[in-house]
Amino acid sequence: MRKRDLKNVEWWILVVAIILCVIGMIALFSSTQETEYDEFKKQAIWFGISIIVMIAIMFVDYETLIKFSPITYGLFIILLIAVLFTKPINGARSWFDIGFFSFQPGEFAKIFVILFLTYTINKIQSNNKAEINKPLKLLIVLSAVLLPILLIIKQPDYGTAIAFLVATALMLFSAGLDKRYIIVTVVLAIISVPLLYNFVLPQHAKKRIDIFLHPESDPRGAGYNIIQSKLAIGAGGLTGMGLLKGNQTQLGFLYPKTTDFIYAVIGEEMGFVVAGAVIILYVFLVTKCIYIAKTAKDSSGALIASRNNRNIFISHDRKYRNGNGIASNYRCAFTIYKLWRKFINYKFYLYRNIT
Repeated sequence: MRKRDLKNVEWWILVVAIILCVIGMIALFSSTQETEYDEFKKQAIWFGISIIVMIAIMFVDYETLIKFSPITYGLFIILLIAVLFTKPINGARSWFDIGFFSFQPGEFAKIFVILFLTYTINKIQSNNKAEINKPLKLLIVLSAVLLPILLIIKQPDYGTAIAFLVATALMLFSAGLDKRYIIVTVVLAIISVPLLYNFVLPQHAKKRIDIFLHPESDPRGAGYNIIQSKLAIGAGGLTGMGLLKGNQTQLGFLYPKTTDFIYAVIGEEMGFVVAGAVIILYVFLVTKCIYIAKTAKDSSGALIASRNNRNIFISHDRKYRNGNGIASNYRCAFTIYKLWRKFINYKFYLYRNIT
């Protein structure tokens, strides 16, 4: 990668992501001392591997990844089918456990399904952007994402399935989906939510929703963990009780404290200041990604960035016309490109007034 390319990387997003990872690692270190930091060590290894993979991917144009997305999409569909025949973990068949190594194919599938959706939408819109609004073409896009969603629901893993739906909605919106489809979808969602809740959702899923809204209804049963997490965050105060000193965390009242309730660990031991900073950093991360998606000049970049993916770190080739009307190629990040265009237009405006 050339020096000019490095200057165009969205460094603030990378910095914020690393800060969030470091805060999470510190919380994980504190919450795993009773297990001799087993999960912390695994997470540290994955963090190191992720940095290496990120750097490697920065050298690859995302168009290349999109080109091979049908192959990777098919591969992960096979993995999502195969995982259904594994041994259940916490009531769900979502994990491949291979001795010292385990992974959840549904999480990795998010990336490759998004790339394949980008590939599909680009093919549909190759001649005309409005093609996405034709019912048959839209059905093709929805079918591509419906298959992995059904396989993930079969595990069952409703949270990941919802993440796929949100990603698809954002991508279709970025692709220029007609407002009539959006209005119809919203109306159908409003009508179907109570029907799904009463007649489709299994009892354990309905109970999770009820307990989330009213944990006090079962304080010693299903609502116990939520109540304990609130107590932990409240006990942290402004600056926290200190690392390795949280009562709820260290005495075993929080479970599972290394996954679902890790934010409660942050609130208790690091306090409101750090817990609030985490929320602010996430808001910055999401809004920055949305801004990049909105200002992307090519459809692939807009579609992938709309799901806050890898391309937020990467610069891309852009074509624009300078003041003399000559088309030029510059490899620049979205924000830099937009500022440059404003600068050129401003110069042209001054020149015209002077003349």
